[in-house]
Amino acid sequence: MNVRSLPLPTERQETRSGALDWLDWLLAGVSAASFVVALYAAFVYAPTEAVQGDVQRIFYFHVSLAWLAYLAFFVVFLGSIVYLWKRSEWWDTVARCSAEVGVVLTTLVLISGSLWGRPIWGTWWTWDARLTTTLILWTIYVVYLMLRAYSSDRLRGARYGAILGIIGFADVPIVQMSVVWWRTLHPQPVIEEGALPPQMLIALMISLVAFTVFYVFVMRIRLRIEWLKEEIAQLQESEG
Repeated sequence: MNVRSLPLPTERQETRSGALDWLDWLLAGVSAASFVVALYAAFVYAPTEAVQGDVQRIFYFHVSLAWLAYLAFFVVFLGSIVYLWKRSEWWDTVARCSAEVGVVLTTLVLISGSLWGRPIWGTWWTWDARLTTTLILWTIYVVYLMLRAYSSDRLRGARYGAILGIIGFADVPIVQMSVVWWRTLHPQPVIEEGALPPQMLIALMISLVAFTVFYVFVMRIRLRIEWLKEEIAQLQESEG
């Protein structure tokens, strides 16, 4: 990647020192504060679910993680399309960084789902439609990252990765609709059906905001690291 092709020259200058700018600090502060509010909303403000009890409180974080994973993979999908269309290396970098974040989020979705399912279903894992399609989604983007990391030709790896990033996103609507299309142990989409009490819905929205701000913050930091790596590589090439 040619560092000169990256936009926002002022940001590139800031990355030479590795310093966070005011927006990074703002996002970090808002993210920390919103997580504190989200914890209060999930464990204090929201009422205890009548059937599942306190274990249901995982719901607020489990669902938020899932929706943010969808967002991360949508960014991969969008970035991959723009890369193939415009050959924009910046968008390729955005897609790759978002895939990394998305894989971490999906991992947490699977872990939190298992923690929730163990006391409710009596097992850590079952080959339920929602769980299985989520595991497939996780596998697709792990393969995406492996393809990008181990490709001997960077441009070819970016091209093949973009194709996989676009095709792989087709599993996201399958994951979302799995509880509607197949018989499943997983709870039905209570948000879409309006079955969630107002206090629980507010707690979920607060958690979703917290995770969204955190995603934006992490993406900025991850992109900053990539810009620094490219600047270092460029300096090494010029000195060599």
